[in-house]
Amino acid sequence: MSDDFGFFLLLLSNGVLVGLMYALIALGFVLVYKATDAINFAQGEFVMIAALVVAGGLAAGGMPLWLAISLGLASMVAFGFALERVVLRRLIGRPVVAVVMATIGLASILRGIGPSTLGAGTKTLPLPIREAPFIVGPLFIPPIQLLGAAVSLTFLSAFGWFFMKSRKGIAMRAVADNQQVAMAMGINVERYFGLAWAMTGMVSALGGIIWGNLLGVDVNLSLVGFKVFPVVILGGLDSIPGAIVGGLIVGIVENIAAGYVDPYVGGGTKDFIPYVLMIVALMVRPYGIFGKRIIERV
Repeated sequence: MSDDFGFFLLLLSNGVLVGLMYALIALGFVLVYKATDAINFAQGEFVMIAALVVAGGLAAGGMPLWLAISLGLASMVAFGFALERVVLRRLIGRPVVAVVMATIGLASILRGIGPSTLGAGTKTLPLPIREAPFIVGPLFIPPIQLLGAAVSLTFLSAFGWFFMKSRKGIAMRAVADNQQVAMAMGINVERYFGLAWAMTGMVSALGGIIWGNLLGVDVNLSLVGFKVFPVVILGGLDSIPGAIVGGLIVGIVENIAAGYVDPYVGGGTKDFIPYVLMIVALMVRPYGIFGKRIIERV
């Protein structure tokens, strides 16, 4: 195997693993959009708060890891339910833009509350996995990326089955299609709103643990939400397979660009290439590769 082909395989494998980790965060966007037909602009802040709770429990409370992770999952599920009950339930039946603006305001509040209550310094979130990469031929596979990809595939498969096969999942899709009609058919819209936000909290906790271990835990971790935004636009806001495909495309393209273009331009392509893909997707196929195409008669 030539060195050039080995280098390409290395970039490709890293892109696939990072793309699957993006897909886990993208799932949070998809869950909320499927249930409420609105985009949660606070998704990155959900990830940050979850990681802060787990890292804070480990550092300040001296908790064992399993207890800190359980606390993070439980607190984010409770936070999702509470958010729906206190704020978002009052917006049922209102224009979608009202929910969108509420999540933008929530993002700003969480960026202030999280560090001020749990500490602003960067915290570590150690996991019981090896640090040295697995070496397979030309590939260097970081264990945290392998763990992130496995967790992502597991939960993406589980939620895909939930939405396609279970009665609750079908009811959530009905709520997303039309809240007024769903209520008229006897579906408890409020209950499914709460369930969607609680599921988003759980996914955010898992993403926060994985990305917190990789990047460290501070307010900058919330930027993962913006990083993942091109993934959901590219794959389709209402599609779980779209989250996987979009994540893989973004992960592979940004890694290959960083490997082949950065040496000529001094670096930085990895930071903007995903947004170039997003803009192209919006121009060519605004509903994404697997997104629901909405046809309106004018």
